[in-house]
Parts: sequence; C-alpha cells; structure tokens
Amino acid sequence: MTRNIDPQSHLETHEVENQPQMDAPGDLWAGDRGLRDWVARMGGDAAPLSAYGAALGGGELQAAGRAANRFPPELISFDRAGRRLDELSFHPAYHSQMRAGVAAGYAALPWEGAAGGHVSHAAMVYLLSQVDPGVCCPLTMTYAGIATLRGQGGVAGDWAASLQSRDYDPSVRPMAEKAGTTLGMAMTEKQGGSDVRANTTRAEADGDGWRLTGHKWFCSAPMSDGFLTLAQGPEGLSCYLVPRWLPDGTRNGIHLMRLKEKLGNRSNGSAEIEYHGAYAHAIGGAGDGVRTIIQMVHHTRLDTAMAPAGLMRAALVQAALWCRGRSAFQKRLIDAPLMRAVLADLSLDAEGALALGLRVAAAFDRGEPLARVAVALAKYLSNKLATGVIYEAMEALGGMGYTDDTPLPMLFREAPLNSIWEGSGNVICLDILRTLARDPASAGALTAELEGAKGLSGEYDAALAAHLARWPGLPDEAEARWFAESLASLLTAAVLLGHGDGAVAEAYAATRLGAARGRTAGAIGAFDVSALIDRLGP
Repeated sequence: MTRNIDPQSHLETHEVENQPQMDAPGDLWAGDRGLRDWVARMGGDAAPLSAYGAALGGGELQAAGRAANRFPPELISFDRAGRRLDELSFHPAYHSQMRAGVAAGYAALPWEGAAGGHVSHAAMVYLLSQVDPGVCCPLTMTYAGIATLRGQGGVAGDWAASLQSRDYDPSVRPMAEKAGTTLGMAMTEKQGGSDVRANTTRAEADGDGWRLTGHKWFCSAPMSDGFLTLAQGPEGLSCYLVPRWLPDGTRNGIHLMRLKEKLGNRSNGSAEIEYHGAYAHAIGGAGDGVRTIIQMVHHTRLDTAMAPAGLMRAALVQAALWCRGRSAFQKRLIDAPLMRAVLADLSLDAEGALALGLRVAAAFDRGEPLARVAVALAKYLSNKLATGVIYEAMEALGGMGYTDDTPLPMLFREAPLNSIWEGSGNVICLDILRTLARDPASAGALTAELEGAKGLSGEYDAALAAHLARWPGLPDEAEARWFAESLASLLTAAVLLGHGDGAVAEAYAATRLGAARGRTAGAIGAFDVSALIDRLGP
C-alpha cells in the first residue's frame, strides 16, 4: 500500500518517537551491493535481476508476500454436491507472487541458453526468499524438474517445454491446453522418509502407461500440474510422471488426504496424498528411479543452499534499519561498539552463504564436477547458520522483533526448512562422504578449489593444513558433521579470498577458521567492522 500522508504520531497519551520506519526495504537488487558484486563475478545476468529485485522490493509484492503467509491455502476436498475436487484454494496474493516469478524466468532462465543462467536463477531464489519463501517451493521444483525431463523427447519433452513457459497459468486443465505448467515431486513415504528404496507405492502397466497405487507422506505444492514420483515397478524402484489432469479433461486418481500443519512455509501447501490407480508415464529406465530423479534433487539442492542466504539477508536488513533509526542510552544503536560487532559478525555468515551459493551455481553453469559435492557443502553449512543469524537479528529489535508486525518471525519459522528438505543434515553429510569416496572428479575439483586459495591468507593456510592433518582421508561416520562443517567453511573462505571483497574475506578467515572466539554472534576479537556494516545497505 502506498501512503501519501504520514501516519499520526501525536496521540492523546504520548508522542510516537524513536520508532524507525520499517516499511518496504526498497529495491532488493540496487540496495544489495554484495549481491550485485557476486552476480557479476560469477557470470550472472544483471538485467532480469534488476527488474525482479525492484519489483520484489516494491510495496505491491511486499504486501502480497505478507498476505500469502497470513492467508494460507485451503484444501477443498469436495464440491457442494459431494463430488471429489482435491484442490487447493489460494489467496490472490500467492498467484501474484507466482506470476511475477514465472515471468521473471525463475524456472526458465537456466534452460534458455543464456550465459550464467543458473547464477541468475540462484540470485532469484535469494531475492524471493526475502519476500515470500513459500512460493519458492513450486517454482524451484519446476526449475529442477526440467533437468530430469529435458532432452528425453516424447511426453517428457512436451512437459519440459511447457514448464519453461514464462506464462503462469493456474487453471484446472490438461497440460496441452495450458499456457504454462508447474511441476511437483512426490517421493517420501511414512515408513521410509529419506530411504526411498523402502517405498511401497506400486506401478502396474496399463497399455503405454502405468497405474500407480499407494501413498506419499509429503507432497509439496500438490496443485502442480504434474509430479515426478517414485514407485515400485516390475524391475524395481522407478520414476514416473503423474499428470494432475488427464488429456480427456478428467481428474487423475490423486487424492489430497490433508494439508500438513507446518511451522513455516505457510503460503505453500504441503499435502499427504494417495494414488488410486493414478495414470502415469514412465521416465528414465525401468528400475532406475533414483538415478533418474536425482537430477531434480541435485538442482533443488542448489536452491536449498541459496534460500538461507536470502533469509539471512532479509533479517539483517531489518536489524540494520532498526539500529540506524533507534537510539538507546543517548546513542544510536548502530554506533554502539557491541551492536556493531554483532551485526558485522552476522554479516559474514550471510555474505559467505551468498558467495558460496553463487559459486556453486556457476559450477552448474560451467558443468564443473565441483557442483556435485559443493552444493551439498553449501546446503549443509548455510542452513545450519541461518537459524542463529535470524534469531540474533530478531534480538537486535528487542520485543518488536518477536512480533509479526515485522518479518522476523516469518523468517525464523522458515529457517529450518531448507536444512530438512532434500536431505536433512545427517543425510547430506553422509552424501558428502559418499561423493568424495566414489567420485574422483568431484573430489579432485574440490581439492583444486581449496588449493587455489593457498597463499592468500595465513589464517586460511593454517586452517587448511589443520583440516588435512586431522583428516588425511575421509573421517569415520560419527565425525561427518565436524568434517563437513570444516570443509564447507574452508570452501567458503576460498571463494571469498579468490573472488571477493578484501575486507570481507580477511574478516571471514580471521573469525571462522580456527581463531579464538566465543560460541555466540559478536563474541569475536576487535577488528574494523565498518566495511561489513556498510554492505548491509544505506
């Protein structure tokens, strides 16, 4: 909402003062020096990001983000006559965010042939996560699903082309009749969770297609036009594309049993579903389900590595705005040495996550084997840091930060999601060990990236030597988290040192790589924090 007249500050009982204006933060691209720097360094395209960042920072999409989270989707199981519908009803604000994201190229950009497409996409994840993280889910799965379907021809090729459309079309119609489509994923079941080989959903041949029967414990974005799903076929666990609406205009046998009551991600619906003889197309080889769908998982992991950087950024912008406009004990908060130390310390985690995420996206663009292991390292570390950073930003606002008058509670509720989605912490750490053991190209690329930063920082060189001395080979499983955290921190430092701002890189190496410090934000030795605080924005 645009205000032409300021709200009244002179009230009957008191004057409203020392309360900073905390309206829309403004252009999210122009106001983020770190994002602009890193996109340029990693080969992204500033043009679509400039337009999308300006739109997301404006009042209309900011208000839409708040409304979409305040009014979550509703499950409509039946019409008034008792006929099955199995649909979600969304607030118009949700559709506004979806329409803007699709039009900006959130899902399509990396597949349109332009240089730096994955970097530009990853930057869009970062931007949208600051406004309405729930909408990221259906857009991310659409982006990632294209990786599995493109180049396969036939039905898969038709779907890939439709998913790349820049037109958002939420209508209830078959794929061939729509201007554009979205894609979801349905893998996990009650008894197995991440262990998808324990799935019991079965697939039985039906002419040129298949019929699926079973349940799925989590299905995000269940109003998508189709779902990649895993089911047990005659040759074992296989991948299938299940359309939401059939070509003859009838509904497929997909029943939405209930919506999950979630901590956050409220604008997005996540459902428990059942397949009742649902018609499906086989994708990939028979019995090759995990290998087929892993391309989708690999690309969604990029987004789960980028989203926490956006969440941290949004929280720190709120904290910086508050501290610049709020005074306590005759001093602006932003001028208090201890507050400056806290904000600067937090900003290192946020910019480290941004830099590492975009470096991984660049590896996707360049087809580098580094992408396979680096995306897991980025997902692990950035998500483990996000909750603490957002909490500390909340605390900087005091009691105000704990209220939903600010976006801090929404960001805090969102923070654990990306660590859990597409492989929780332990799963990711074990995947890192497995990749380093089985994929020499990925292991070699990681070693080269780390070695390439030697000589740029004494702290970095000492920390890398200590890591290699502690783990000359792969660790025992019980130490996998320690190993992954150390390796991800070193990789972040290597990216910052090799490509980034000198003040940020030096501060990161000095405070994150073995130096004596406390366990909480701001419990660090004294150093010049001004350059770090300046990067939070004007």
